[in-house]
Amino acid sequence: MSTLLLACVLLPLIGFLLIFFSPDNEHRIAAISLWMTRIKGVAVLGLLAAWAAHGFANFEYQWLVLYQHDDYQFPLLFFLDRVGAAYLFVVWAVFSAIVKYCRVYLHREAGYKRFFQAIFGFAFGLNLIVLSGSIDMLFAGWEIVGISSFLLIAFYRHRPQPVRNALRAYTIYRFCDVGLLVGTWMSHLLFHESQHFSQLLTMFDPNNIPPAGYASLSILSWLIILAASGKSAQFPFSFWLPRAMEGPTPSSAIFYGALSIHLGVFLLLRTMPIWSYHYLPRLIVLSIGVLTVFVATLAEKTQSNIKGQVAYASIAQVGIMFVELALGLEDLVLLHFMGNAFLRCYQLLVSPSIVAHLLRVEGNVDSDFYIKNNDQLTFLPASIRDSLPDVLQNTLYVFALQEGHLELLVKKILWEPLKNLGRQLNAVSLWIKILAGLALLAIIAIAASGVSSVARIYLSMPISLAMAVVSLSAFSNKRSPFQVWHSVALSSILAGVAVWLMVPSAWADVVLFFSGIIPSWILGIWALSVLLRHYHFADEPFVFRAFAETRPGWSLMLFLSFLGLVGFPITPAFLGEDLLLSHASSQHPWFAAPITVSFVINGIAIARVYLRLCMGRPVELREAVF
Repeated sequence: MSTLLLACVLLPLIGFLLIFFSPDNEHRIAAISLWMTRIKGVAVLGLLAAWAAHGFANFEYQWLVLYQHDDYQFPLLFFLDRVGAAYLFVVWAVFSAIVKYCRVYLHREAGYKRFFQAIFGFAFGLNLIVLSGSIDMLFAGWEIVGISSFLLIAFYRHRPQPVRNALRAYTIYRFCDVGLLVGTWMSHLLFHESQHFSQLLTMFDPNNIPPAGYASLSILSWLIILAASGKSAQFPFSFWLPRAMEGPTPSSAIFYGALSIHLGVFLLLRTMPIWSYHYLPRLIVLSIGVLTVFVATLAEKTQSNIKGQVAYASIAQVGIMFVELALGLEDLVLLHFMGNAFLRCYQLLVSPSIVAHLLRVEGNVDSDFYIKNNDQLTFLPASIRDSLPDVLQNTLYVFALQEGHLELLVKKILWEPLKNLGRQLNAVSLWIKILAGLALLAIIAIAASGVSSVARIYLSMPISLAMAVVSLSAFSNKRSPFQVWHSVALSSILAGVAVWLMVPSAWADVVLFFSGIIPSWILGIWALSVLLRHYHFADEPFVFRAFAETRPGWSLMLFLSFLGLVGFPITPAFLGEDLLLSHASSQHPWFAAPITVSFVINGIAIARVYLRLCMGRPVELREAVF
């Protein structure tokens, strides 16, 4: 079983690498995609058959330990149970159908190879989530799925709206990653070496002593619910999913109709022993589900496109799944997930054909044509058909058109305060910034001279404050890519220095973190220097430069730098983030909040720069520059 399990996880990664290194030839890419899905199907069905032969018992397998230092270790741990089996089967079935469909659907599309790379990367991340044995492994897959979504939403990069929507979706992803990232270090803090999913059930057995107090478990539960709500587009984050439909129809089907939308449900299922232990988190999940169903059902009625209608219909169904989870109906949730995934995938795949057919029908009839037939309602009395007052009907209609004003609400509460604070910090004079930098250097020098441990803790506080200030400065800076890159790297370096001051024995882990951040920063500055050699970015900060087409090699370098700086699981910075949080929180839990928020803000800031530089139409660029 262990070999089949590894095959299920690694085959999409192998497919991604084969496509990446293959020439831009449709026939070869299509053949690779087809055969990899067939081989993956054999592995999935073989694994499920072997699992059934063993009596459907939970199966845990540790492949190897990726990193170990003192009491910390990061094992590549996999886990299969009925929840993972259901998701794994649906992932394979939907992914195989999408690959077969888009081999023809995207024929002669300019981004044919790019699409298959992103979709195989998504499949790898999704399998990593489904078969993860710990929250650390789940977070790695979570990040891979997020980047794949980001790239596929902006697939039609010649149009500005898909690019803006990609940044909008990625912004929500990054914000909700706060819940999963902080939840990861809290699991280390509370459960120590017992944060495996296979051990959660026994830890929360009613006959055992709870592994943590009510307050700690409540905070951890709220963080998990935040991450699940953002990923599954639940209240108040429902607005990003219809906008994510800007990507190709196959990616909309596999991501936002069938699979990605249900990852929040999967997270709640995996961590159910934690958040369902008390009634308050259950009530929160129930409330989120009910509010989502209300808003999404109304918004779906006023959508002017099929994709938007399917998106809100899927959001509403996931909201019902949240209600079912709050009521403890786990088996029903799995059946509901499988039915909704297959239905939404089918609806999105056939939507282009339906639109074309209806347009032909409309062109052939001589009278008015309405897609929806409401004749069956005419037999009802008028008092029942129009039971709501006109004022209330109009209010609900405007509320539905505005999609519940959720985007405005999130913007007002989350982003505008951060942007305004960042603008004020950027407006500070250069001399004050220089003096603040010299003061920080003096603090670090004093701390390194051998002061007491208490003094080092107090000296780390202004450094952690400076880390947050630098991140906010990068978040609000839209006119200098170099300053954004420098600020993000400086913020990460300050985070490492602050942890070293608090926990001097963590210097080796800080160096590991720097080994991922510093090379990524240097690579990004090098790429920016080449790409912007003949351009003055501040003159046209909101023009899309389209370097992904005119300078594809250097754009790839910039993208790799972007991944390294956000702690994507291809560099040591991914492990370093977890290590920094673990060391700091073990001594001073308060430090987890600013360092996590800084990491999240940094990712949004450099994602905006990457989109501005690499997306767009080359013709528009020449007109804007020359």
